[in-house]
Amino acid sequence: MFRSLVSLLLVLVSVLLVSCGGPAAQTPPPTYTPEIITQLQVLSAPLETARDRMTELADYIEARDWVNIDNFIHGPLGEVRRDMSYVSRALLKKDRGEAANLSKSFFSHIERLDVAAKQQSDGQALPEFQQALQDLNTFLRLVPQPPETPEAA
Repeated sequence: MFRSLVSLLLVLVSVLLVSCGGPAAQTPPPTYTPEIITQLQVLSAPLETARDRMTELADYIEARDWVNIDNFIHGPLGEVRRDMSYVSRALLKKDRGEAANLSKSFFSHIERLDVAAKQQSDGQALPEFQQALQDLNTFLRLVPQPPETPEAA
């Protein structure tokens, strides 16, 4: 009987101590430091240049200029896969999965655009271009921007 009471008493004391304990010290979630933001800005600059040049590709699609579409895909867009990979690895872990999915989607559309150019199918080329551009824009929105500094008075 005495052992049962001691055991019950120990259980009650344990429950009381656990329930009255303060919150455990938690580490703050990872954030983008100014140094990481600067690094990401440098890494994403070629992607922004590629995005800005996508209007050239749109013009080639509109003109049904299949040779220049192919040249553009394998020329100016040739390094985009590498650049997206660099940016993805520099992002916080919480953003890497989405970045990887967007990168895969972007290149799926570019590969289908390449096939459309080889088949001279403008009906397939334009939607693939639009989807690729949307993926690239969404990818670039994952890159944090430096905080705005107040203007000097």
